[in-house]
Amino acid sequence: MEHEDTSAAELPAVTGRVKWFDATRGFGFLVCDGIEGDVLLHFSVLREHGRRSVPEGALIEVVPVKQERGLQAKRVISIDLSAALPQPPRSSISPAERSDRKALADAAGEFEPVEVKWFNRVRGYGFVKRPDESGGEDVFVHMETVRHAHLGDLQPGQPLEARIAPSGKGLTAVELRLTNDFEA
Repeated sequence: MEHEDTSAAELPAVTGRVKWFDATRGFGFLVCDGIEGDVLLHFSVLREHGRRSVPEGALIEVVPVKQERGLQAKRVISIDLSAALPQPPRSSISPAERSDRKALADAAGEFEPVEVKWFNRVRGYGFVKRPDESGGEDVFVHMETVRHAHLGDLQPGQPLEARIAPSGKGLTAVELRLTNDFEA
């Protein structure tokens, strides 16, 4: 992700909660009360505070600017980590023991209709459900699968299509996409 030009006029400071931040990609988003849309938070504005990333849930006061693609933090005023969500412990399972995503993808069937049962962005996972006439099973879905499909947040009842594979812990969605027959 390229850091956008921040020469635009500054807007009044706002405080927002970190929706998510991907340290590998170098950016994330803040959700702020009273303004429409999320505020892009690029790692470069965190440097002044000795940080390259921030945890989800942290409260950050920023000076935003309006860019072509939306609001972006031009400057960070303060970072409050007291509300941040605890970082999940690193897994003690070796990489060899983790689910092999390629093997799961190879074992997955064709796209089939599913409905979001629930999804918790903070926890990084949720479940979709096969239709009752197809067995009605719950199917695990990981945040990485949602991100890979470029689907923001999943909402209960939202129709999707998924490629599903059996895994050591049950059924897992390995690929998602919006359904073509969704009626608004």
